[in-house]
Amino acid sequence: MAETSTNSKPSTTNGTEDTTTTTNGHATSDALTNGTSDDASKETGETDDATQAVDNVLKLRVDLPTHEHVDIIVSSQEQVQEIRQSIVDQPHTFQYSCFHLEYQGKRINDFVELAEVEGIVKDTEPVLKLVEDAYTEAQARMHVVRVRELIGAAGNRVDYVSGIDAGTSLCEDVEMAAGDNNNTGGKDDSSPVAHYDLNAPAPISALLPRQREAAPKTVKSISLSAWNPPPYHHRMRGHLLYLVVTTLEGDQHYITSHITGFYVNRSTNAKFDPEPRQMSKTSRAHSLITLLSEISDKFAGQFVRLQEYNGQRDPLASYALSNSIPAAPWLVSPTSMQHHQPDATRPQEPYLLAGADNAETLRDWNEEFQSTRELPKETVQDRVFRERLTSKLFAEYNEAAVRGAVLVGRGEVQPLNPTEARDAQIFVYNNVFYSFGADGVGTFASDGGDEAARVATGKDVQGVKAVNQLDITGLFTPGTVVVDYLGKRIVGQSIVPGIFKQRDPGEHQIDYGGVEGKDVIATHEGFANPFAELSKAMRVKRHAVWDKEVKRHELEASVETKGLLGTDGRKYVLDLYRVTPLDVKWLEEHRGTEQIEEGRYPHRMAVLRAELVDSWRIAKLREFISGELERKRGEKEKANDETEKLTNGKGEKHEETDSEQAEKKQSNGEVEEKKESNGENEEKKEAGKQQETVDVSGFSFSLNPDVFSGQQPQTEEEKAEMDKDEADVRAVCAYLADDVIPRLVRDIQEGEVGFPMDGQNLVRDMHKRGINARYLGVLAQKAKDLPAASEEQKDDKRLQLLVQLAQQEMVARAFKHVCVKFLRSLPACFAQNCIAHLLNCLLGAELNGSPKPEIDEAMKAMYNEADFEFLDVTPEKLAAEIQRQVALRFRYEVGKEIVPAGKHLQMLREVCLKLGFQLEAKDYQFGKDAVPSQPLQQKASAESLEVPQTNGVHPPTEGGNKKKKKKLQAEHSPNRAASASPTAPTTTFQPENILNVVPIVKEASPRSMLAEEALDAGRMSIQQDQKELGQELLLESLSLHEQIYGILHPEVARVYYALSTLYYGLEEKNAAVELAKKAVIVSERTLGVDNAETILAYLNLSLMEHATGNTKNALALVRHALDLWKLVYGPHHPDSITTLNNAAVMLQTLKQFPESRKWFQSSLEICTDVAGKNSVNTATLLFQYAQALALDHDPRQAVERMRESYLVFRDLLGAENQNTKEAGAWLDTLARSAVNQEKAAKEASNLLNSGTGRQRMLLRGAGGSTGGRLGVGSTTGKNGVHGSASGQSAEAQVQAHARATSSGGLDQRSLDELVKYVNGSAEQQGRTTPKKKVVGNPKRRQQRAE
Repeated sequence: MAETSTNSKPSTTNGTEDTTTTTNGHATSDALTNGTSDDASKETGETDDATQAVDNVLKLRVDLPTHEHVDIIVSSQEQVQEIRQSIVDQPHTFQYSCFHLEYQGKRINDFVELAEVEGIVKDTEPVLKLVEDAYTEAQARMHVVRVRELIGAAGNRVDYVSGIDAGTSLCEDVEMAAGDNNNTGGKDDSSPVAHYDLNAPAPISALLPRQREAAPKTVKSISLSAWNPPPYHHRMRGHLLYLVVTTLEGDQHYITSHITGFYVNRSTNAKFDPEPRQMSKTSRAHSLITLLSEISDKFAGQFVRLQEYNGQRDPLASYALSNSIPAAPWLVSPTSMQHHQPDATRPQEPYLLAGADNAETLRDWNEEFQSTRELPKETVQDRVFRERLTSKLFAEYNEAAVRGAVLVGRGEVQPLNPTEARDAQIFVYNNVFYSFGADGVGTFASDGGDEAARVATGKDVQGVKAVNQLDITGLFTPGTVVVDYLGKRIVGQSIVPGIFKQRDPGEHQIDYGGVEGKDVIATHEGFANPFAELSKAMRVKRHAVWDKEVKRHELEASVETKGLLGTDGRKYVLDLYRVTPLDVKWLEEHRGTEQIEEGRYPHRMAVLRAELVDSWRIAKLREFISGELERKRGEKEKANDETEKLTNGKGEKHEETDSEQAEKKQSNGEVEEKKESNGENEEKKEAGKQQETVDVSGFSFSLNPDVFSGQQPQTEEEKAEMDKDEADVRAVCAYLADDVIPRLVRDIQEGEVGFPMDGQNLVRDMHKRGINARYLGVLAQKAKDLPAASEEQKDDKRLQLLVQLAQQEMVARAFKHVCVKFLRSLPACFAQNCIAHLLNCLLGAELNGSPKPEIDEAMKAMYNEADFEFLDVTPEKLAAEIQRQVALRFRYEVGKEIVPAGKHLQMLREVCLKLGFQLEAKDYQFGKDAVPSQPLQQKASAESLEVPQTNGVHPPTEGGNKKKKKKLQAEHSPNRAASASPTAPTTTFQPENILNVVPIVKEASPRSMLAEEALDAGRMSIQQDQKELGQELLLESLSLHEQIYGILHPEVARVYYALSTLYYGLEEKNAAVELAKKAVIVSERTLGVDNAETILAYLNLSLMEHATGNTKNALALVRHALDLWKLVYGPHHPDSITTLNNAAVMLQTLKQFPESRKWFQSSLEICTDVAGKNSVNTATLLFQYAQALALDHDPRQAVERMRESYLVFRDLLGAENQNTKEAGAWLDTLARSAVNQEKAAKEASNLLNSGTGRQRMLLRGAGGSTGGRLGVGSTTGKNGVHGSASGQSAEAQVQAHARATSSGGLDQRSLDELVKYVNGSAEQQGRTTPKKKVVGNPKRRQQRAE
């Protein structure tokens, strides 16, 4: 992407400053790509190409028709159309949209690379000329659409794909509120976390964006005129469109869009005359923006103000998402629904975008996919272009497919086979083929019917994604998307050429694999090689299958996986839902033939995850390597024994020689290793052990995916082979049950992995280890049965919380299945009523045990064939059905309390995210004791950050209106709830609270391997202490991610996060802050404002801000993250210990010792609750808490807590441990200090009582020889606040206190070290404090200290 020279400082596409530019000194994304090419070519010897790539960065001058010019920096590898787009996007040239570029008087083709333009690369100062072109109708329509966007005339759009407030970011609101807090009253002692109640529930407003002022208006309206389209004779004269514009002055102008530009015509509402109107001002221009500025005096000034208004926001927070679907929030501010403004052009946009016949948007998706896959990938530039195009194409297809799926789900698309049953109907819309994820034709009748079909479609998307990632030459997949919407699962696929073709008699519809289930099997020589390559990569064994005539066929893949030879000559792979074997252990236990139908697992599509197969393969490979090493050692020992016998007593010498040779081999031939230091010797020995080569060519691993699926081997040899394949699969199943699941439970118990924040996070952690979600019940039961980590705890708290979280996820999933059953056959207009009633039965039973569903009887009467079964649901029936579903799907008994007390909001969130519900943001009343539900007012700023009140109470919004203040005060009065009770709703949820349902999407787009390779190479270089090379590679990886995915994409958010931590480690803290902030914004917009990754990104950003000295802003970020954490999980998350500890250290940096003490205390309380009193974690926090107490002038408590810490360290780690010694030294120092302070306090008391020592006491206090909790010598200030008589700060008091106690013969450094500690002493923190990490466990940090 090109970059103009108007910027004062060149920057990369991600916006990082020149501290993160590449070594070639250029700051464009393609320059970074060139750097990648350079590094890659050095490895392959192509240094000449790399040098050329680095040198071909040009500075172009573009002359404009207005006799001005702009300078842009481009790469010679860029296409001219990309340079055109750069010009269109610049603020000084955005009025141009229909033009071409000329070089030396010759027109340049838009679709060639700049390097192909003759003479331009050799030109030292190349100059391009921008020449305005004549408009076509399509270009005129797009110009109007673009101008409406630029001048702020486009109203809000209703998008069924994205939902309400999709892609919202809150980061700027948090920072703005922190700034407001810093500026309140000029007090340096205030902080964003003042008076923050860590135990109170978080306000819902933490999820809502700050209400912004309305954007400045530039025109009153701009729309298509009623005189469209132009008559025949005017079209012959070049007329394209007719527009009507109402300016801010109130004047109405009719405008003709002509091939030469735009001009004001003589038409009125009643009279048609499209000829130019004679005006005192110029009434003709090539650009509509230029014309508007000429006919309206106010337009130019308002347009400048609009640009300034848009510039107030971070560009990342305002850019439209192009390569990913924006995240839709589950709670939406009511004011978002009030923003719907009249816009005459909104219904005209489909015409403006696609033309009258909509033919311009119809695309041959399949041909585009396969043509992109066939692009060359030999060079780095080829790979960048190919992966970039692939990412863009998948994003566009996913959006189009989801849009069509929503229309299919709402019944807006006519089926191709209307006479078939509803589940068997198929649809085509926008060149995408749609079908329902149900067993409409009986394909899965023996495997579970609709349940099996629903699961198979989800597995198919995973299989297609895996094949796309492998990128096997000669093998193609259709574009595939699965959409869950209003209870229906809809599959959208690109149309494979030939899939509907009627074959000749005797020919199969499928060329490879099962044709009609397993009865008819087809084979084709052309599919053998590509399928063999695919199966090798996916660990699938070549195996035999038998058809209904018991004829043997050798297949490379599962019999369910099909190959189709398209009419375009390409080989397509279809139905990839069985690439791994069945989970036979689960099916035999829970879907056996002897079990009654009601208690059986719902389907047989229970397959193993690919991650588990890879994990098992690695385990087997380790066994193989260990066996080979053992065999080699045995052979070596045997050879040594024989050599010893032959040497006749010289064995000792040869034994030394052998050991030396072994060492030399292990160090890769380094003969001089004895001259090296001991540390280097150890490293080389370790490296030698790792580099000891083992030939793994003899290792092979693959699984037969068709075992336990009804295959019938005939010969004894075939039966033996099948038995072996079955044993292999059973071994994997046993590995899952006996090793993988228990290990995950132990790791969570011991803090080896972060504790999940929500059910989605838990399931993602399970999937990473190859554990299916159906094992949630097994996981919970394992956690129940596992003994506690310490003897003092009867029940392990972390395991209890894990059980609770797993139960919550199981109940949410069970409710999803129940809700899907009711919504599936219900007309869309009744979805609000159904959802509200089911939520009342699930979450509002305490408020109303017999909720009555609301429904319009007149509307109901119009749908005689619809199923309104939800009307009969009661809380008791729903609870019984959820318990049955949990027992059926997860083999777990949840008990009577389906939703634990205090977890209603978390359950509501889980349900909304799984089903796509968007609810009105308000404090819902879940019980009779709760405050009645009140709609939330849109916050003027981040209330949770700037009002020093308990965060569980919604404070009044500040304003200048006294009546409003009185009203708000009345709302917060104790009698307010009582007076409002008569109007309180009888149920928790009303149908109008359900604002929207967004589609839940599963798609198959692959990740960029090129970008990930660069990131891994950068990490490796940094680990090898090659920092300069590592930084170059990291920056190139970032540039590749941005080029391939676009800036707003979840993968880019993750690389921003990873790079921020790496740059922080490299002491590039400003760059780390910038990257961390980008990670937050992109995560919010693509994953969700309350996604677990977003919360971690906020905590990461807070640490970066603190490291750069912005501690108040860091605390504001911590507060917001904690609010999100409470909404997602609830208070007292096990991993919040570290966050609270970090916040306490930040408060100490601000010298706010009393507040810091509270946060240390809260961290200690959670740690004690989770890990027990006698644990290293608790001892570590006791140590820190004691220091905080000392800083807060509470010596007695400090001594007690330090003594507790010392005793725990001594009992667990021993008296000689460094932590024990430190705690002992601090205990001795603090004890002596406390005694001295007590003596001084007694003396001061005696003087005061005698009435004669006031002057003496003040002098003594000024000398700093005594100190107390209130400070001996303290006086009362003007406002009655105690302060130091000498005006010294808290830190100075501690230092004075240290000097006073030093006369007793103690180590004088001790309390000085305490002061250093709160300012971040590396030595103290390294030994006794948890690392400043976002989440983690003090135990692991403490183990490193040992």
